[in-house]
Amino acid sequence: MSYSYTEKKRIRKNFGTFTKVMDLPNLIETQTKSYSEFLQADVAPDARKKQGLEDVFQSLFPIKSVSGNAALEYVSYELGKNTYDVQECLVQGLSYSAPLRIKVKLVLYDRETNFKEVKDIKEGEVFMGEVPLMTSDASFVVNGTERVVVAQLHRSPGVFYDHDKGKTHSSGKVLYSARIIPYRGSWLDFEFDPKDILFSRIDRRRKIPATIMLRALDMGTEEILSEFYDEDVFSLEKDSVKLALIPERLRGETLPVDIKVKSKVYVEAGKRITARHIKELSNANVSEITLAEEFLIGKVLSKDIFNKETGEVLYSANTEIDNEVLEALKENNVSDITCLFINELDKGPYISNTLRADPTSNRLEALVEIYRMMRPGEPPTKDSAETLFNNLFFNEERYDLSEVGRMKFNRRLKLDSKKENDNILDKEDIIEVMKGIVNIRDGHDIVDDIDHLGNRRVRSVGEMTANQFRVGLIRVERAVRERLSMAEADELGPQDLINAKPVTAAIKEFFGSSQLSQFMDQNNPLSEITHKRRVSALGPGGLTRERAGFEVRDVHPTHYGRVCPIETPEGPNIGLINSFASYSRTNQYGFIETPYRKVINGTVTDEIMYLSAIDEAEHVIAQANVTLDKNNKFVDDLVAVRHASEFELMSSDRVDLMDVSPQQVVSIAASLIPFLEHDDANRALMGSNMQRQAVPVLRAEKPLVGTGLESVVARDSGVCIVAKNSGVVENVDASRIVVRVTDKKSKSASDVYNLVKYTRSNQNTCINQRPIVRVGDVVKSGDVLADGPSVDNGELALGQNIRIAFMPWNGYNFEDSILISEKVAREDRFTSIHIQEIVCVARDTKLGSEEITADIPNVGEGSLNKLDDCGIVYVGAEVEPGDILVGKITPKGETQLSPEEKLLRAIFGEKASDVKDTSQRSSAKGTVINVEVFTRDGVEKDERTQAIEQDHLDKSKKDADDEAFVVEQATKTRLCDLLKGKKAIKGNGIKKGETLSLERLEELDLNDLFSIRTDTDTINDVIEDTEKSYKSYAKDIKARFEEKKAKIIRGHDLAPGVIKIVKVYLAIKRRIQPGDKMAGRHGNKGVISEIMPVEDMPYDKDGHPVDIVLNPLGVPSRMNVGQILETHMGCAAKGIGQKIDLMLKENAKPAELKTYLDKLYNTNAANKEDINSFNNTEIMELAHNLKDGLPIATPVFDGAKESEVKDLLKLEYSIVSP
Repeated sequence: MSYSYTEKKRIRKNFGTFTKVMDLPNLIETQTKSYSEFLQADVAPDARKKQGLEDVFQSLFPIKSVSGNAALEYVSYELGKNTYDVQECLVQGLSYSAPLRIKVKLVLYDRETNFKEVKDIKEGEVFMGEVPLMTSDASFVVNGTERVVVAQLHRSPGVFYDHDKGKTHSSGKVLYSARIIPYRGSWLDFEFDPKDILFSRIDRRRKIPATIMLRALDMGTEEILSEFYDEDVFSLEKDSVKLALIPERLRGETLPVDIKVKSKVYVEAGKRITARHIKELSNANVSEITLAEEFLIGKVLSKDIFNKETGEVLYSANTEIDNEVLEALKENNVSDITCLFINELDKGPYISNTLRADPTSNRLEALVEIYRMMRPGEPPTKDSAETLFNNLFFNEERYDLSEVGRMKFNRRLKLDSKKENDNILDKEDIIEVMKGIVNIRDGHDIVDDIDHLGNRRVRSVGEMTANQFRVGLIRVERAVRERLSMAEADELGPQDLINAKPVTAAIKEFFGSSQLSQFMDQNNPLSEITHKRRVSALGPGGLTRERAGFEVRDVHPTHYGRVCPIETPEGPNIGLINSFASYSRTNQYGFIETPYRKVINGTVTDEIMYLSAIDEAEHVIAQANVTLDKNNKFVDDLVAVRHASEFELMSSDRVDLMDVSPQQVVSIAASLIPFLEHDDANRALMGSNMQRQAVPVLRAEKPLVGTGLESVVARDSGVCIVAKNSGVVENVDASRIVVRVTDKKSKSASDVYNLVKYTRSNQNTCINQRPIVRVGDVVKSGDVLADGPSVDNGELALGQNIRIAFMPWNGYNFEDSILISEKVAREDRFTSIHIQEIVCVARDTKLGSEEITADIPNVGEGSLNKLDDCGIVYVGAEVEPGDILVGKITPKGETQLSPEEKLLRAIFGEKASDVKDTSQRSSAKGTVINVEVFTRDGVEKDERTQAIEQDHLDKSKKDADDEAFVVEQATKTRLCDLLKGKKAIKGNGIKKGETLSLERLEELDLNDLFSIRTDTDTINDVIEDTEKSYKSYAKDIKARFEEKKAKIIRGHDLAPGVIKIVKVYLAIKRRIQPGDKMAGRHGNKGVISEIMPVEDMPYDKDGHPVDIVLNPLGVPSRMNVGQILETHMGCAAKGIGQKIDLMLKENAKPAELKTYLDKLYNTNAANKEDINSFNNTEIMELAHNLKDGLPIATPVFDGAKESEVKDLLKLEYSIVSP
């Protein structure tokens, strides 16, 4: 087993029993993948897929003029290079974005010719504004603040059948409805009323009989009836009728006559016909039966009946037969009639009744009726009515079912997939939807479950941005269409036609003020990563808090492995904002998928397949904790499975899939809670939410009892520095790490990592990175090089390991109060640093310019002693509330002077009177840790600004120099290895024929090495290639430095009227105090009531006082027993640490330590650790890191059992092997 650089330093003893089949996917992949598919920035223009930005442009172009003589066609788009990097945007309050340019063609046609002949083509590039770029950590920087766009869970496009649960009508009758939801365009509803007449609505307007829709699609009454009904054929005889018999249709009927053939009675009169009767009739080939005339009364004609002589229509289709109709049919010698097959059991008369309620009789009337419904008060014309109807559902520009909608539509209605790319409706679609709702009303089908995750899809950041782009482009399109008519006459080019402001405005509005573009929760790494993995049902096009009922918020069986059932906010948003489960991802349609292992012939394989909730329904899925033998076969005959959203026991032969991991059910935050399986769900919810509220403390401390996911979260959160390439650490200090790259595949020879030092987060907490590598360390790609806030040695460390006692203590821990020891406060265990940003802006005013200066009127010397000559506070100054941080004076208007003021003016001169003190003062006690000054372009820079700029330049120069040095050394080493022992033909300072020794080569500088030539051509070629490569590197390094230098030196682009901005960063230390909230990971929260002296704290039998006293009554009623198990496990872990510490103090040999550690990690462990592969130095370092306690991983739903906790406690007290 191979260990990473940080894993070697501290190995967690893992109590998990299941072998790892797959690693956790990158935790922010959903966001990054979605946005990269939207931009397709790294794809060549001709190779781009029709998705995201490309799809938006292709769908809206070409734009044609009204006359059709000019058209603007889209060719491709190109994203420029971002001007500022992420860090510069954060400091200067800018947006991290790149310019977007599109290449378009203006095609002009000849007006004179009848057919379209191209007269002229003008091609040009048009600037379309700035497109926000996503940072590598899946956030956006908008106006200097980091934001996250949360994914939205909304109702998928497609067709849905539902009912009102009997709430609409007073009788409690269940009314069914169908709704076709497009991605873009008008909604079409079909619904039954209490009289069982089918109505339709467009965009929730007033209802009209549904058959009007069919008439508008050019269907006559006969055609409509033949689509929805089967026919019964009757032959009229003198006093009776003969029915052409189809036995299946008689099920459940009672007939007034016997059914007999050749005197054999099959069914007696008045008896209900059963399935047995039908089988007998079918076997006997009974083809017709004779019935009394009265049987026809109430039947409905399916076709028009004509007078044979005159050809006129006697009775039209859908006429109900009564005595009068029957007599008329006889009089006109009508012998055969066809009637609709309608019965009470499974074929209702709904469409027939709807046709009777339909006031229209032909297509035009139907179109006019629809027009009146959509545009009441406007006089309809034939053309306008037809255009309106076609634009509603049959025009690609106005209506888009989308790929997802079409897939769902075809699946629900079992249509063939030939329409896969057809994103508009047609006649067949609407008929099938109506047939579907009639089928449900007849009892042949069931309604859909709207909360099923097969009917809800995720709209990710890329898709939402594309929609916003479309909104902006539609506004542009209108303006372009108007201008195109002038393009020919005025000889306008493409640049003159397109104004990009509406696009820029739409994008700005979305990222700046959309409900789903949120201020990033940057409290700690977990809160950051959870925010990016959120999925919200709120937002535009989603639900609202007030309207969302219980069903939408509830946990659904399809959430299993897709959405976490635990992590959701308390309060009005409960159930509406969720988190993705650990292993889940979204598929191409936006449905959430979860991975499963395939089971083939009863053997569980390591082959993984992802399934959405739709595909999962027909599978039988076993849980991850099913017992398997050594051949990966099921041990038990009956196993617990999930099938069709139900939990049941089934034979193991029927299982075809199995969960990949027990933790795939829960989110990242919930899977960081050890012994989660022993906690009540409500407390687990609080625990996972409160972990996100943990403030980063001064010294992060890894949790002794964890779940094994801590390192994954720390790595993927983006707060740590992770090695891009494998290499050797060349240089380390507190603010930067330089790694010489040894990876042959890498393009760069060295990586310089600048660490973030004491930077303010969105929540005013402190972001600070600390290197954990030393010079000479060998690191692999993906290793953690520097810890961020709340990270200890590459592992997430949200809190502290504290000794606690569960006991009442003089009422100080009544009602969840917490009593803590003075020692905890004294050792700064819970002390945190908070950084305030204080901004002072000098503006141009009507009375003159404001000035930042140390020369402030009516202020004593004492108040100015922390300011420099420019009026800006020194870095490192300790300031109190009310101290001046930036001195600023503002001109004030002339006023009538009092005699005293006149005297003052006479004594002190003019200066004191015409300005007022508007200095920026501190509101808190703290230390100034940084000052940034931004000066408008063209304004002279003061000394402080120049000093700050010089400091930035020095840092950039050092980065460039270090990188150049590493490249030079790497090149020199490579050439020395190449030339060692070779004979030189020529070279600077080298004799011809000299054999080159390593010492001789190392004396030469790089240019001399490049000049050497040997008698081998291949070596000479390598030298030339190396020289080219080195010079290219050196040039690139220099160019980057020059670019950075230009950025630092040039003035800043400030808002109009602003001359100078000074930002002062104040670090404030906050110690723990009574009134602060503290919490564990199991929802056990409380408020500190008192900080007690150590001597007053309860102590154990050895006389060691505890750090915190909790109320024991906080456990039984809350049912979060996980905290008790964690305490036991923590005690054992701490005791083992003390034992290792004792061994080190007694100078135990590495071999002894190795034996003990091997016993510790590998006794009865399913996951063995390869301790024997460690060398003595690594063993000693590992032992030193375990002095404070043995870190333990107890994965959720697969954690340590009670017996294992007891064994570990015994191991703590066991005697060390010699």
